[in-house]
Amino acid sequence: MTTPGPRPRPADGFSVTVVGVGADGWDGLSPIARRAISAAEVLRGSARQLALVPADVVAERVPWPSPMAPALAQLPEAHPGQRVVVLASGDPMLSGVGTSLVRLFGADAVDVVPHPSSVTLACARLGWAVEGTTVVSVVGRPVSLVLPHATPGRRLLVLGSDTGTPAEVAALLAGAGYGASRLIALAQLGGPTERRFAGTAAGWPHPETDPLVLTAVEVVADPGTVPLPTVPGLPDDAYSSDGQLTKRDVRAVTLSRLAPLPGRLLWDVGAGAGSIGIEWMRVHPSCRAVAVESDPVRAKRIGRNAHRLGVPDLQVVEGEAPGALLGLPQPDAVFVGGGATTPLLLDTVWELLAPGGRLVVNAVTVESEAVLAEWHGRCGGSLTRLSVAQAQPVGGFTGWKPAMPVTIWSVTR
Repeated sequence: MTTPGPRPRPADGFSVTVVGVGADGWDGLSPIARRAISAAEVLRGSARQLALVPADVVAERVPWPSPMAPALAQLPEAHPGQRVVVLASGDPMLSGVGTSLVRLFGADAVDVVPHPSSVTLACARLGWAVEGTTVVSVVGRPVSLVLPHATPGRRLLVLGSDTGTPAEVAALLAGAGYGASRLIALAQLGGPTERRFAGTAAGWPHPETDPLVLTAVEVVADPGTVPLPTVPGLPDDAYSSDGQLTKRDVRAVTLSRLAPLPGRLLWDVGAGAGSIGIEWMRVHPSCRAVAVESDPVRAKRIGRNAHRLGVPDLQVVEGEAPGALLGLPQPDAVFVGGGATTPLLLDTVWELLAPGGRLVVNAVTVESEAVLAEWHGRCGGSLTRLSVAQAQPVGGFTGWKPAMPVTIWSVTR
C-alpha cells in the first residue's frame, strides 16, 4: 500500500491511481485522497461515486459501462497519457476494483489510496475483533459460498451486491439448520444515512434492505442440527448419489493422500457423486477442483451436491476420460476413483500432472490392482490396502460386515 507517486512507473508509461471512497463521500476523505482526485484529468467510477466529488474538481468524469470488466482492460487505450483516478468503495484491495487493476496491469502500475473498508467499519460497530471474523464475498457469486463457514459460534461478515442479499443469507442458513442465527444488516456504513436491520435467519423480516449493505451473522445451530466439518470424511448421507460414491472412511484416507493445500487444483476423474472434489474445495476457499464424469445424470447431480455443500464453483466436465481431460488447466493433484484399466488413462494423467503433483488411484478389482502394481513398480509411491467393516445386527447380536477392500496407490510426480 502506497501513496501516489513513489513507485517506479512501468515501462509502457501507463499508471492509474485508485482512491477508496466511503459512504460519507468527500468529507470522509484524507488530504492525500483529496489531492489525488483534484489532480486527476480523468475520473472513472460508478455514477454514484462520481456524484460524491465536488463540482469544482475539473477532471472529466466517465462512468463505468455494464459490464465493467472490458472497460478496465481498455483504460490505457481510452485515456492515453492522462492522469487517471479510479474511484472505489472503501478499501479498493478488499474484494474491490484495485485487485482487478493490479491483476491486469501489475502492482507497479497501480497506486492505491485506501479508505476504511466496510469490514473494518462493521467490526467497529459490532464490537467484533477483525481477526476473529470470517469475511465471505458473494458479490456476483452464489450465496451458498457461506455454507462451509456456517458452524456454531462463528462470526461472519457477508459482502453482498444488492438489497436482497441479507434475505438470501437468512433463507440459506434457515434451510441448512441454522435458523436461530442472529443477523444484522449494516447499510451505508460511515455515511449520514447509516442504519441497521436485525432479526434471526428463520424470522428475517426484511426482504429488501439497501444497495450498500453488509450482513453480519452470529451462527447458531437449531436443535438437532449436526454441523458439517471442513475436514475430509463427511457422512455419506450428505451426498445425493446412485451408489457411485467413495465411502466416508475411504474418502478420508484418499484425501489425506491427495494432501489438499490452499490454491491448488484437483482433477476428480470418474467423479460419481463428486465427493472427492467437493471435500477438497471445502478445505480452503481458494482450493479448486474439476469433476470429470461421463454419465450426464451423475454430472448434474454433482453440481447439485456442490451447491448444497457450499462449493458452487466446482467445475463439472461431462465427458469420457482421457479425452475429456485434454485442454483442462494443469492439475496439482489427480484422483482416479475408477477406470484404472481404461486404456491410456493413467498415461495421460501422469503426463498432464504438474511436477511435484500428487496422483492417487483407488482400485477394487484384481484387474485394476494389477495395473496399480505395474505403475507402482515403474514410478514408485506407496500401495495401501484398506479394509473397512461396519457393525450390523446379526440376529439378536451385532457382527461385522466388511466392505470390499480398496487398494490405494499414491505417488508424487
